[in-house]
Amino acid sequence: MALDSAIPIIDTMIGFPRSDSAQYDFIRAQTKDVSSREEMEFPAEYMFKEVPKDLPAEDPISVTLRGMDRHNIEWGLIGVEDETSRLALTRHPDRFVASASVDPNQGMAAVRKLVREHEEFGVRAATVFPAGTFPQVPINDKKMYPVYAKCVELDIPIFVCAGVPGPRLRMDPQRVELIDEVMFDFPELVFVTRHGCEPWTELAVKLMLKWPGLHYSTSAFSPKYYPKAIVDYANTRGADKIIYGGYFPMGLSLERIFEAMPNVAFRDHVWPKFLHENARRVLKIG
Repeated sequence: MALDSAIPIIDTMIGFPRSDSAQYDFIRAQTKDVSSREEMEFPAEYMFKEVPKDLPAEDPISVTLRGMDRHNIEWGLIGVEDETSRLALTRHPDRFVASASVDPNQGMAAVRKLVREHEEFGVRAATVFPAGTFPQVPINDKKMYPVYAKCVELDIPIFVCAGVPGPRLRMDPQRVELIDEVMFDFPELVFVTRHGCEPWTELAVKLMLKWPGLHYSTSAFSPKYYPKAIVDYANTRGADKIIYGGYFPMGLSLERIFEAMPNVAFRDHVWPKFLHENARRVLKIG
């Protein structure tokens, strides 16, 4: 089936152009190679072709909204850490929903922050980058457990990076097998992986078959490179588990994503679930 351009889209990882790369300083501070620290504006830039740069940053919200309108993106999941995102949530509550970034090293302070942002911004999800925390916190580390418990209590999903990280950081905290223990201990948790789960995508599929609350988002991947195991799973038993996530403006342009999207070999029934229905259910978007 050709991708129906009328299908509405929910992008579970989108952001706004910025005039500097200070948002990645927390990654640079942990890397040891010269390229990451001094040469790349975006610490995983070596992985991407044509990283969107020099985007107009005077009115970043309008830039993102225009891109969303061009590609029929109805909603975008954004953070609440910066002023631009908070302004977007205030001005455009019909286009953006909030996610809260969590640092499990902060213990109960992280839990209180999540609750506060849930109350203030109505966050629909929590997010964690295990390899990017400092010190690194593995997916199944007990420092993560209060965060998982609070997500269950608040009835919100958690999006967690899994697989080898793009930035030149240690991969051990994001090994996909670590998810199994978390889902065993928190069977009510809705856990959505980010950034591919490679090279363990087949294991990710096996775990999604096992655990009802485990999902996979396609963030940070051009559709041209969606793993075959994920496409095959979506077409068979996993249509309700695979969720669209982009990566604009961090590493991919919306044009590049949606030029490649029609070539993904999803079956007819998968497209609406992948592009909006699964995210709508997980994020409780009415």
